[in-house]
Amino acid sequence: MKIILLQDIESLGHAGEMVEARDGYFRNYLSPRKLAVLSTEGGLRFLEARKKQALVQSQHKKESALELAAQLEKTPCVIKAKVGQEGKLFGSVTTHDIHGELEKRGITIERKRIEMAPIHQVGDYHAKIKLHPEVDVLLKVSVKA
Repeated sequence: MKIILLQDIESLGHAGEMVEARDGYFRNYLSPRKLAVLSTEGGLRFLEARKKQALVQSQHKKESALELAAQLEKTPCVIKAKVGQEGKLFGSVTTHDIHGELEKRGITIERKRIEMAPIHQVGDYHAKIKLHPEVDVLLKVSVKA
């Protein structure tokens, strides 16, 4: 039976692909969970409408990510930490600390989107923030005593 996948399924393929599947698998598993539709005229039209809707949503998310990236480039992140001899920190500055500092300034970003190694010394660093698959921004992080 030819079907159109609505979501990625590891054993079959990716969303939007037309694949061959067994009747029972489609009727009992894929269809009730809305993971696939039959490859009919209506199913193809539904898939095209869904692709257009996904494209519009993706464009909207990208535009909002670009706005947030511009805001982040203007906002340097200053983190104060306890320092021992020779500028070494007691502990380290991590993505958790940067996330907290951004939250204080009213910028909401998921912590897992911030990429950087833990910081152990005073100085200026950069943290990469992935806002969208096509939009990355480097946030300037200053660690001070």
